[in-house]
Amino acid sequence: MTDTSVLPASWRGVLGEELHQPYFEELLEFVEKERAEGPVYPPREEVFAALEATPYEQVKVLVLGQDPYHGPGQGHGLCFSVRPGVRTPPSLRNIYKELESELGHPVPDNGYLMPWARQGVLLLNAVLTVREGEANSHKGKGWEKFTDAVIRAVADRPDPAVFVLWGNYAQKKLPLIDQERHAVVKGAHPSPLSARKFFGSRPFTQIDEAVAAQGHTPIDWRIPDLG
Repeated sequence: MTDTSVLPASWRGVLGEELHQPYFEELLEFVEKERAEGPVYPPREEVFAALEATPYEQVKVLVLGQDPYHGPGQGHGLCFSVRPGVRTPPSLRNIYKELESELGHPVPDNGYLMPWARQGVLLLNAVLTVREGEANSHKGKGWEKFTDAVIRAVADRPDPAVFVLWGNYAQKKLPLIDQERHAVVKGAHPSPLSARKFFGSRPFTQIDEAVAAQGHTPIDWRIPDLG
């Protein structure tokens, strides 16, 4: 039986049951086997970093990504985010461009989104691990069941949240969310393949309006330069 202490304390009550399901045991065995054979990202201690950075009660906005970056030193457990000192990836560059044109925030010199996470923006990937150099290599192994439970847990709270679903993959999660109680911001994915539709979609204005309507303090979307 998996020890629930692998989860941050604030999430144990709502997700602890998942860790005792057979699929989760099998999933962890699979990931450990993969780690024995070669690099897997993010490192073991950062697999649940998004949940660590944004406690359950504090989630105002949930942004859903697909799976972690698969290059050395890039991913650290928050979707779209990279560690300080790592080149900002294309999708995040496009997010920054939209932020600049929409809200006037200057493009920062880094892709480290921890300041968002600390304000209640849960940066959740649907799949939490990946083999080095192989996107989607851990897809369909069980992570989706677990992260669906995360989405459901936020959707089941009395306190409403804003769900940000960019691209078709993320929008498949709509049935998990009660749209009467929660706000959903959906649109094209910021990846270079669909950026033309993403630019000008004004997602941050929509998120800000929904956060305000739900009575939560606004998110400061500026990311400080690290120089």
